[in-house]
Amino acid sequence: MQSSPNSATNDSTRGYSINPTYAELIRDFGKGDWKKSVRDKLKSIEPLSQKLKRERQISKVEVTLPSGGLLTFSAGEHNDLQKAIIEDFLPRYGFGAEVLYVGDTADKYLYLEKEKLEKLNFFEISHEELPDVIAYSKQKNWLYLIEAVHSSGPISEIRLLQLQKLTKDCSADIVYVTAFLNRTKFRQFIANIAWETEVWIADNPDHLVHFNGDKFLGPYK
Repeated sequence: MQSSPNSATNDSTRGYSINPTYAELIRDFGKGDWKKSVRDKLKSIEPLSQKLKRERQISKVEVTLPSGGLLTFSAGEHNDLQKAIIEDFLPRYGFGAEVLYVGDTADKYLYLEKEKLEKLNFFEISHEELPDVIAYSKQKNWLYLIEAVHSSGPISEIRLLQLQKLTKDCSADIVYVTAFLNRTKFRQFIANIAWETEVWIADNPDHLVHFNGDKFLGPYK
């Protein structure tokens, strides 16, 4: 007896059938050209993993490094994440942002545009509370303070208060971002994320998690 299409998915009387494309491939298994048949028949089918990422077409602009040089990070996941912030986050959400500071686990001042930060009335550069990446969008007059989280250091409520105090004289509007390599790492820290901040996850680069509802990416005044 054919089951109703309105049956619950866990209904014991519900019937299922295999997709005709996959049924044909199963029947042909063992033939000499089977691998080629698989490639030909599945090339137009989008993998589930790709669908779940829900990639979006976002216009990208280049991230500007004023020196024109290359940044060489020491090995490690934390620095892999900082690389992703520069190459993937800022081109999507930085509005032409120029990188003004990047720290490294082996070199706290790997890249620093001290004079440009001072022109924005940024706090004392030697301060120990610097975030991992700082970038400035002249187009928006936004200064991005970005924490790359591997084992610790998200922008929590306490961290947000520290950064707000340190940037109280800054002439740019501040955007606070916590970045993670993947959702698994994000879940470890989600309870600590401060309101009125943004979260970006490197393995799903086309999406942001916004912690509050009255507006999306941008500074709060």
